[in-house]
Amino acid sequence: MNATATATATAAAILVVDDEPDLRTLYELTLLREGYRVETAASVGEARQHLQARRFDAVITDMRLPDGLGMELLHDLRAQQRRERCVVMTAYGSAENAVEALRSGAFDYLTKPVDLKQFRSVVASAIQGADSVLPAVNGARMAVQEPDASNPVLARLIGESASMRNVKQRIAKVARSMAPVLIHGESGTGKELVARALHASSQRAGGPLVAVNCGAIPENLLEAE
Repeated sequence: MNATATATATAAAILVVDDEPDLRTLYELTLLREGYRVETAASVGEARQHLQARRFDAVITDMRLPDGLGMELLHDLRAQQRRERCVVMTAYGSAENAVEALRSGAFDYLTKPVDLKQFRSVVASAIQGADSVLPAVNGARMAVQEPDASNPVLARLIGESASMRNVKQRIAKVARSMAPVLIHGESGTGKELVARALHASSQRAGGPLVAVNCGAIPENLLEAE
């Protein structure tokens, strides 16, 4: 086997699911240029056929498809305890959709039109972590990735209880996404610390974090801020 064939055989395999032919082709060509092996599907049914036939390293799916929702594929993967990480895309972006996708186990959530630079970055991150084990359903416990203890940002959040570990895991997970995040809690519980940790762990870490005291802003000026 020559070097080219060997590289092809070891390249990560990705399944792209989108019912719009032009977008499906765009994603496919983008990933092929990155050296991945790519298969495509236009519906939930087609995607399930691909998933039954073989294993992938990642699945990239549109939220709304002709015969159902891309979330159904995510649920299938979790129910079967498969290792593929799933990236959900939609033209109907909202905080509710993002939260639903991430709670269901999506690796990340992208809003259309997708920035191809961000698209490539998210896919690369999903591929790098594809060998980690996803949480099992029905309460069964499997290996869960711990937050990076060496991360100085998360280290500022003091405590190693189960609740604090869960907070740090959520910060690390949500920081990968560009979706809006609502942090709520009583006064003095550390909401600003979490916000700063989230910002510093995200792709926007190089930019400024602007803190706004909403309570001090007149109602008619709040929207402008």
